[in-house]
Amino acid sequence: MSLLSEMIRENRFTPEDVPRFEAKLFFEGAARRKYFEQFGVLLVLATIIATAGIMGDSTATVIGAMIIAPLMTPIMATAAALVTGRMGRAGRSLLLVAVGVISVVGLSWLLGTLYTGVISFDSNAQILGRISPRVIDLVAALASGAAGAFCIAREDISDSLPGVAISISLVPPLCVVGLSVQAGQWAAAQGAFLLFLTNFLSILLAGGGVLALLGLSRAAMVEIKGTARRNAFLVIIIGVLLVLGPLWITGSRITEDARTEGVTRAMAARWAADTDYEVQRVSANQDDITVIIVGRGTQPSFTDLEAGLKTALQRPVIVTLEIVPVEKIVSQ
Repeated sequence: MSLLSEMIRENRFTPEDVPRFEAKLFFEGAARRKYFEQFGVLLVLATIIATAGIMGDSTATVIGAMIIAPLMTPIMATAAALVTGRMGRAGRSLLLVAVGVISVVGLSWLLGTLYTGVISFDSNAQILGRISPRVIDLVAALASGAAGAFCIAREDISDSLPGVAISISLVPPLCVVGLSVQAGQWAAAQGAFLLFLTNFLSILLAGGGVLALLGLSRAAMVEIKGTARRNAFLVIIIGVLLVLGPLWITGSRITEDARTEGVTRAMAARWAADTDYEVQRVSANQDDITVIIVGRGTQPSFTDLEAGLKTALQRPVIVTLEIVPVEKIVSQ
């Protein structure tokens, strides 16, 4: 504990640090117009890059969009304003976040409408990785939010901010929301927005906590009156607890689907062992199981596979068998 206390003491805000810190987050007066212009340009470009990366299933392209996306700044500004009790600033920063969210979703929806190709919601890794958030994503987001606040607070480690931007995804999930809405994939849209909401609340909670721990409000020399700040953070905490439920459910479902796929793959391999067929792919979505086999000759009995899976999994399941005939199986 003494080491932690010493570290906090060495990195605490001083009154001299506050103007520099606030200049990073709050753009008021003559600087406001220039900031809005830069924010808008970067947000549009980040959205286009992220959407293109998602359409093309390109991880590198999506990472590039994360680095230039400016959404973290107004979110962190909201957290800083709440810590210092400046509700007017918090409201303006939060409004900018809301405008940014709507803009990203709308632009990605438009790009999805103009796109002439086909986007697979079953195999695209950029989509699949953002529509089923789990509790571990909340843990990572809280750590990233804390890291972001610490980097912004300390000038000597601000170079680490791009890494924080990559670790906590904001624009890409919103792009998935827009593309999903355009394609009528409502479940995917809900999952992607849940991921964004998780990251957003984590930045507010963990980022605000770190800034408060480093003594921002005392260094800013503001007198906090009333209960507005306490109520604001109470709402954020409640929000985090509310998203915890869906995250837990999603994580449990993913774990169960993975177990089902493992059992099915082993069962299907034994089922096809004495034939000229091989199991190519197995997928599970709760009680819906799909098995794809390739081969030739007499097909193994589907009834035996279905009965074997129901016995092994100890629950009723719907099994779909897809057979891909080939002239010769080539083992690699």
